[in-house]
Amino acid sequence: MIVFPNCKINIGLNVLNKRADGYHNLETVFYPLPFYDVLEVIQSTNKLKTYELLISGTTIQGNDEDNLCIKAYLLLKKDFPQLPAVKICLHKVIPAGAGLGGGSSNGAFMLMLLNNKFNLKISEDKLRNYALTLGSDCPFFIINKPCIAHGRGEIMNPVELNLPGYKFLLVNPGIHVSTSWAFSQVKFSNEDKISNIIHKPVEEWKGLKNDFEPVAFEKYPAIKNIKETMYNAGALYASMSGSGSTVYGIFTKDATINHSLFPQEYFVKEVSL
Repeated sequence: MIVFPNCKINIGLNVLNKRADGYHNLETVFYPLPFYDVLEVIQSTNKLKTYELLISGTTIQGNDEDNLCIKAYLLLKKDFPQLPAVKICLHKVIPAGAGLGGGSSNGAFMLMLLNNKFNLKISEDKLRNYALTLGSDCPFFIINKPCIAHGRGEIMNPVELNLPGYKFLLVNPGIHVSTSWAFSQVKFSNEDKISNIIHKPVEEWKGLKNDFEPVAFEKYPAIKNIKETMYNAGALYASMSGSGSTVYGIFTKDATINHSLFPQEYFVKEVSL
């Protein structure tokens, strides 16, 4: 069985406060984009290994045991010991550690794939609970529709937000921004609620802030330069996604964007809905 895990962007991201459990309360809009990895699971005949992971495409740092596809498999294997050994083939296209949720999407789609392939009959609510143990934004990919998220990101309310008349430009400079470091440096938000702005036209979204931007921009001016370049190129709205380092711009669908405005070594991708 093959599935296509997609990425997401954050439209606005307010860090409200730190919780007693060490996590932070957030407010953000998760918006899915049609830009995909490829994930395939095959029942294995290898009796010596519970799982095998084959990764192609973009390089991923770390051990197999840290991959969220493996963690998702082992999480379900604990509660569903009848799960057979599997071979997992993951082709990475979405940049890793880039604020686009690629790893989280892989983990969530792995849960759904195993549920469907092996007829585990796990409800959507239960899948979301499993996903939350993998990461704070993993539950979003179980729903995979635009929503306003609160709490750690797991409390989600659908939002009517259709952007078919626009194209998105994703630019990643290859800089790794540590999420834990970013949380340790961020100043808590006192911005207007995202829900007060998100229903306005895209041209009026400049009031939507990502609280991680000042932290990332100060340490990595190249990320700030990407955002400024997008606005100079005609973006209606531009923002860093998550804790970075990907910056996205929203343009009219007929806009012609000069990719050479960005250094050749940057990852640059246009996405249309």
